[in-house]
Amino acid sequence: MTASKIHSNIIFSQQIETELAKIIGSYPAGKVFLLTEEIPAKLCLPLIQSLIDQYNIRSVTIQGGENNKSIRSVEKVWEMLSKHGADRKSLLINIGGGMLTDLGGFAASTFKRGMAFVNIPTTLLSQVDASIGGKTGINFNGLKNEIGVFNEPDAVIINTNFLKTIDGDNFLSGYAEMLKHGLIKSPEHWDELMQYDLNNINYESLQEIIAHSVAVKEWHVLNDLTEKNIRKALNFGHTVGHAFESYALHEGRPILHGHAVVYGMIAELYLSAKKCGFSEQLLQSISVWMLQKYGKFEISKADYEALYELMTHDKKNEGNRINFTLIPTIGQVEINQDCPKELIFEALDLYRQLSI
Repeated sequence: MTASKIHSNIIFSQQIETELAKIIGSYPAGKVFLLTEEIPAKLCLPLIQSLIDQYNIRSVTIQGGENNKSIRSVEKVWEMLSKHGADRKSLLINIGGGMLTDLGGFAASTFKRGMAFVNIPTTLLSQVDASIGGKTGINFNGLKNEIGVFNEPDAVIINTNFLKTIDGDNFLSGYAEMLKHGLIKSPEHWDELMQYDLNNINYESLQEIIAHSVAVKEWHVLNDLTEKNIRKALNFGHTVGHAFESYALHEGRPILHGHAVVYGMIAELYLSAKKCGFSEQLLQSISVWMLQKYGKFEISKADYEALYELMTHDKKNEGNRINFTLIPTIGQVEINQDCPKELIFEALDLYRQLSI
């Protein structure tokens, strides 16, 4: 398959070495660096090992996992860059999942006030979401992505062959963001996602669906880079989802990002039904389908206050109110929606009482 581009810096290609060599060749010798995490280092780096050797690329490997998305990991990257003479005209290649590309983008954006970086996402979540759109960041004080900057990568290279290295739960985690894109984009894209056989993954046809999903995110990003307006549509499911994710981590019961977003979408579909007229029948059928695929993070009423408190820290909030993106119907969005605490607790009730 030949390389193709959705946008100027997003490259779909099965020829990973060829595309990366073009980028590396434009930088001075000794000014290209690599960041990866333990699993991609074992499974994915062999695909580009000849380039690493040819250009004598210095690298650093950090431990995977959301608990390592921290300032300590960033310091490790900065130390490697400083030790080997990186400067503003250098390049950092980030190879890994969404945690890694978020962290690597932040490290590159802040080292010497900014150096270039390229993302090579190796999970479905990072291919359709985390590595695209210019959001970088790390967790801080138990809050997800509390510290970060907006900064676009010079390029994102997407290769579906990397997805053969991830397990089923991580695949579903990425697919959750695609489901979100379907819900905010159109009934046609939603139907495409519903019809895809998750039990028998065809990586060739998946690339086309990924391209459609990436195009949804790209459109919103290009029209609102710093999330002042329509880009907030991409936050559907995330206000409640991030609260689930942070709470689960704090409780010592960590859940994958996409699973948290699914639980958040169920709650926010309820809010959409009550505030914007979303179909109650669709709410029920989508919620049951999601739980059948993603399982359930068990909560009790005693957890509501803690979850609500986490929602009050969401970066999208304005004017001391929790800010939701809701959908009146599939393919339509209403941003900047304010929901009272009682209604949010009703949404948590719906989620808690659902059974698979």
